[in-house]
Formats: sequence, structure tokens, C-alpha cells
Amino acid sequence: MSGILAAKVALVTGGRGGIGRAICARFIREGATVYAADINPAGSLQQHNDDGSKFLTLDVACEDDARAAMAHVQKQHGKLDILVNAAGIEIEKTIEDTSLEEWNRSFAVNVTGTFLCSKYALPLMRHAAGDGKTASIVNFGSYDGFIADPGLAAYCASKGAVHALTKAMACDHSPEGIRVNAICPGYIDTPMLQSFFNGDGSGGSGGDIASLQQAVRDVHPTRNYGTPDDVANLVNWLASDEARYASGQLWVLDGGLSAQVQQMKL
Repeated sequence: MSGILAAKVALVTGGRGGIGRAICARFIREGATVYAADINPAGSLQQHNDDGSKFLTLDVACEDDARAAMAHVQKQHGKLDILVNAAGIEIEKTIEDTSLEEWNRSFAVNVTGTFLCSKYALPLMRHAAGDGKTASIVNFGSYDGFIADPGLAAYCASKGAVHALTKAMACDHSPEGIRVNAICPGYIDTPMLQSFFNGDGSGGSGGDIASLQQAVRDVHPTRNYGTPDDVANLVNWLASDEARYASGQLWVLDGGLSAQVQQMKL
């Protein structure tokens, strides 16, 4: 199959979530062999998928799972060209209301999961790099790693950690031909966003959902929030050899939201 990812092997954590599915589908259209790794085949959308990706059971916070997933790819292909660390969770609470268990779980999935999957992928990715080609790791930060929404303390802290980890990984492994970048989305139409609209924290607080959705659109310079396909488009480029000079960067994708001075509420 032709495409800019032809003959490449990719693994996407959170591959059955809203953004993860879009990334997997885009990679497949570009010719890659794709592993969708998630807790279960239905994922956060609670739907089974037949997009052509290969499913792997993976709890990113479990070291044995991360090691086993990469061992499977090693046995089947002997290399891994692309790793997308898209698995993530969000807890809508202030630190006062966040339990230690919730705090630790946020970091276990969002940060430790990125660490573990990358750690065990690196030997495979070295086999993919060379002869003018690079391997690519794409982590998932957030615009909330730069600025903060209220009531998302653990989430904001964990995404800030992913940003720093991404830069450190790029410094360590770009000389080996393994590029490392992070996508930092704003509001993207996923189950996580709908949960935010319905939530009691900084989201809906029981308000009219349609009005809240329109209010969120209106604060963006683009007058809309993003879709999983918008994210997949950028991930696809970062995963490809076209992005061979891109590494160590935090790519904000938020419809211009964080570029503007926030409007005063009169």
C-alpha cells in the first residue's frame, strides 16, 4: 500500500479512544501496520472497531504489559517505527478534593505510562532508524500543561510533566535517530470533552449542554473546537519522514485559544 507511512510499523496507546482511533485510521490509510493498544477492544467509546488495526491489550501503567506489548511487536516485525503515547485520563477536581489515589492514578497513566511504553519501545525503534530514516515518538501533552483550566489540578500537573519528559527524551534519543515530540491539544470532541461538559467541576455543572458547547466554540479564534481527525493529521506528519527535522517540540493544537488574551467577563 502506498502512502507516507508505507512499510512502517506503529503502536498507538489509547488506540481505542476517540483520538487514538482517528490516529490508527489515518496511519492505516497512509500504509502503516498499526497496533491499537488499549485496556479493552471497545475502549472509551465502548465500541468495537474493524479499521484494520491489530489490537493489543495494554494497561500503560503496568510495566509487564508494556514489556509484553513491545515483545509482541519485536517477534512479529523486529522493529517499531512509530510510538504514539495517546492514553490518558482526566480528573476534574482541585487538589483539596483530589485523593492521593486519584493523584497517583493520574500520574501513573499520563506520565508513567508514557515513560514505560517509551522505555520498552526504544530498542525496537533503534532498529527502525538509519539510512536517512528516523523513528518517531509522539507523546500527548495538553494546552493545560502551559495554562490551567480550573478544577483540573492533577491533569494539568501530569501534562506539564509530559512536556518536560518529551524534551528530555528528545535530547537523549534524537542523536540515535529517534525523534520525540508532543501534541498539546486544546478542546477536542472526544468522550473526555463530553464528560467535561457534563461534569460537576470546571465543566457543565448541570447546565444546558448545547449552550455550553457553543460557549466553548465562541471563545476560540477559530470559533470551533477540534476533532480527533484534526489531531490525527498533525500526528501523521510528525510520524512521517517529512518531519525528520522536528524533535523536542510541544505542538499546540487549540484553534488559537491559548494565543489570545482571554476576554473580560463584564
